Amino acid sequence: MLDSIKGLRRTHYCGEVLEESDEVVVGGFVQKIRDLGNLIFIDLRDRTGIVQLSFNDSTDREIFKKAQGVRSEYVLMAKGSAVKRESVNKDIKTGTIEIIVTDLRILAAAQTPPFEVSNSEKVNDELRLKYRYLDLRNPRLQNNIITRHNVAKAAREFFYQNNFLEIETPMLMKSTPEGARDYLVPSRLHEGKFYALPQSPQIYKQLLMVSGFDRYVQLARCFRDEDLRADRQPEFTQIDLEMSFVDVDELIETGEKMLSYIFKQTLGVDVSLPMPRITYKEAMNRFGSDKPDTRFGMEIQDISDAVKDIDFVVFRSALEAGGSVRAIVAKNASGVYTRKEIDKLTEHAKGIGAKGLAYIRWVDEPNCSFKKFLGESELEALLQTLGAEKGDLVLIVADKDKVVLPTLGALRLIIAKRLDIIPDTYNFAVITEMPFFELDEETGKWVAMHHPFTMPMIECLDILESDPANVRAQAFDFVLNGTELCSGSMRITDYELQQKMFEALGLTDEEIEAKFGFLVDAYKYGAPPHGGMGFGLDRLSMIICGADSLRDVVAFPKVQNASELMSACPSVVDDAQLEELHIKTVTTEKDWKNDKSM
Repeated sequence: MLDSIKGLRRTHYCGEVLEESDEVVVGGFVQKIRDLGNLIFIDLRDRTGIVQLSFNDSTDREIFKKAQGVRSEYVLMAKGSAVKRESVNKDIKTGTIEIIVTDLRILAAAQTPPFEVSNSEKVNDELRLKYRYLDLRNPRLQNNIITRHNVAKAAREFFYQNNFLEIETPMLMKSTPEGARDYLVPSRLHEGKFYALPQSPQIYKQLLMVSGFDRYVQLARCFRDEDLRADRQPEFTQIDLEMSFVDVDELIETGEKMLSYIFKQTLGVDVSLPMPRITYKEAMNRFGSDKPDTRFGMEIQDISDAVKDIDFVVFRSALEAGGSVRAIVAKNASGVYTRKEIDKLTEHAKGIGAKGLAYIRWVDEPNCSFKKFLGESELEALLQTLGAEKGDLVLIVADKDKVVLPTLGALRLIIAKRLDIIPDTYNFAVITEMPFFELDEETGKWVAMHHPFTMPMIECLDILESDPANVRAQAFDFVLNGTELCSGSMRITDYELQQKMFEALGLTDEEIEAKFGFLVDAYKYGAPPHGGMGFGLDRLSMIICGADSLRDVVAFPKVQNASELMSACPSVVDDAQLEELHIKTVTTEKDWKNDKSM
């Protein structure tokens, strides 16, 4: 029979027993047991760390016998005196102290776990996620979850200190187009109608500005039914804010100060302000990405002028079609990248959309993949233009800019990781003047790159319909080490301009009324100038923890197919529930083959 907790009250966390004391009481999970015959040592673990419990056969036979029955992951409480250890353990912060136990309670026994908790990172992901509650006992994951808590705490502290109001917005809302698929919730009371889970609180926070709450913040849960990857989950938390009577510069400054405060509070790191600002166009031209990693060089160079007279059909065709020829120079990479390795890069480039990859590999002499089209002086001139030297590798892509830039941007990151030239620093950047529209390749129509409430640059208002490709928005992204942390913008508050924007996006009056009528009506009653942004709390925590995936900072994450392995979610519900919701399901042959439970 298990022991009762009655009469014991915890006085210390395990990791906080740092000094000698006549009496301490701790509780936790058993991490390790060392039975030396007449001595037993038990490492007891909680979320703060480990402390050693000591049992001596000659001191208290009954307690010693109980300690002999303890196994890994048992739940214990122990009372005793904290004394100096004879053998110091420098690997743990309580390594100079042990507890001589005078009262031991076994509160829960444990079966042999499917893996060793302290080494769970060596186990395959599927097993770890199936037993996530055990994996979460691992100190590394516990520290990540605690750090995420500290990030959220620091964010709240900053906003409370700066006169923001924390206001909750609905989780069941109207389905509106926001760029990703909605998660839909059927209504029992309104047959055939659905709520949507919020992709963001976008419309509600704008309405709060119309309502006069000039500084709103919320740690908001958001949901998007889209394909998963390392930095994306179907449900996530956003540090969401909106401000009235501001311009885009004040918005950005607020985001900068918040990030600076969080990094100081959680890491003790001083962030230099203001953060570098880079226009979208400059970011794409220099780094081939709208979320550039600026911790290293290897920037993209436009060599179109330098190669325009070279009789190489690949370059000539690209330039004649209005494209460009661009390159990156990987310093001291020719010894690492053999011809076989360059072929792998070429296949990767083709996977992105490039037709091929030209190169110059300079080991002893420059080996150029298009050398037969060059005179010796032309190759020398090109190398000089590029700033390439012996030992370098030059990669060149020729095509339309929408292919060239992201291709070289991706190769730049691959090579930097392979060469191990990315320093362990925090490099922030604010990407400004984002494009307002983007072309939908499938429909051939221009769609809003952010959302249809984003304010265009004032100088672009006259070209909304005539030149959508060159319309820039009062929108920005915060980027850290190549990861997008936040998107933000000033909002349209003028009723007539909002109507014009909807029309430019091809929405009919009926569609505008059905999807956004309540917001448009609200603007008729006066709206202050306002804007806002949403920071990904999970992504920010992931970077601060030095983790590779959002799974490492989310307590119960989903996997690639948006399922949760521990609880086997999503799952089938019974017919009675479906009937209440006026829903019938249809099982296809494909579903039957993919669902082993059927």
